[in-house]
Amino acid sequence: MKMIRWGIIGLGKIANSFATDMQQVDNSIIYAVASRSQEKANVFGAKYNVAKCYDSYEKLAQDPQVDAIYIATPHVRHAQDALLCLTHNKAVLCEKPFAMNLQEVDSMIAKAKEHNVLLMEALWTRFMPHFKFVKEELETGRYGKVKSLHADFSFKAPVNPDGRLYNKLLGGGSLLDIGIYPVFCALALLGKPESITAKGKIGKTQIDEEIEITFNYKTDTRAFLSSSILKNTPTTATLVCDNGIVFLHSRFHQTDKVTTLLNGVKVEHDFSYNAKGYTFEIMHFADLLRAGKTESPLMSFEFSRMLIQTLDEIRELIGLHYA
Repeated sequence: MKMIRWGIIGLGKIANSFATDMQQVDNSIIYAVASRSQEKANVFGAKYNVAKCYDSYEKLAQDPQVDAIYIATPHVRHAQDALLCLTHNKAVLCEKPFAMNLQEVDSMIAKAKEHNVLLMEALWTRFMPHFKFVKEELETGRYGKVKSLHADFSFKAPVNPDGRLYNKLLGGGSLLDIGIYPVFCALALLGKPESITAKGKIGKTQIDEEIEITFNYKTDTRAFLSSSILKNTPTTATLVCDNGIVFLHSRFHQTDKVTTLLNGVKVEHDFSYNAKGYTFEIMHFADLLRAGKTESPLMSFEFSRMLIQTLDEIRELIGLHYA
């Protein structure tokens, strides 16, 4: 099996989690990393035994030994960093949100098609065993119609106007950082809603500190979604169906436990794994790359476009605009 040599751009907390999980994936190695600080690149590289440590993203993108690049820079940089890598014919796994708006996402997809290279949004939940199980269970039809979905994702974040959560120039706010998970959950399990209502609290730094969203479907199904960086909430997801209930334990986007209640029979499902959870998207992406694919069937361009269109619509509803 071909060894996939990875590069990582943006060396923050998420990149560390990604790199740690990659150590458990066969035939994938971190070959190169890049930061705008050579010192930071060197420290990260030493931690994960990396061969090449660059002080610019372009140098990494130009390295002929790199097969795939994971982009973990701030939201506002995703499009420009992805375009750089795609232009150099590198396969790109880009952290969620894919970009800041539909226009940017479309430019990334167009560039990937132009260069005939693999591009995928790194929304890790889609590839985790618990979420694949829930999706497959609902698709059997045994649970009947889904009547409602309740999904929340919140935590109390320290107020730091310069930090990525509160800084509008970095694409801050609860929706793009954590609210994307409840939105993703609804779209992946229920599809595109007929209409959306939303209300949000815009804080002093002009980002959404919390938001409540309702998806309305033609079948009278509703999804009640919320996110906040002002408080802690259970961060669970509950689907109430005609014939039962499906409950994704906290934190639902990365949990290893799901409880189902079907026709009165309760079952606890355990999906324990020895990693944070990035291993599953890494393996999926690497398999696609080895097979010569340019798009994921699980996280397709169509789905990523629907997701960013939905986020764009929600922001418009609450009056949140980025430059």
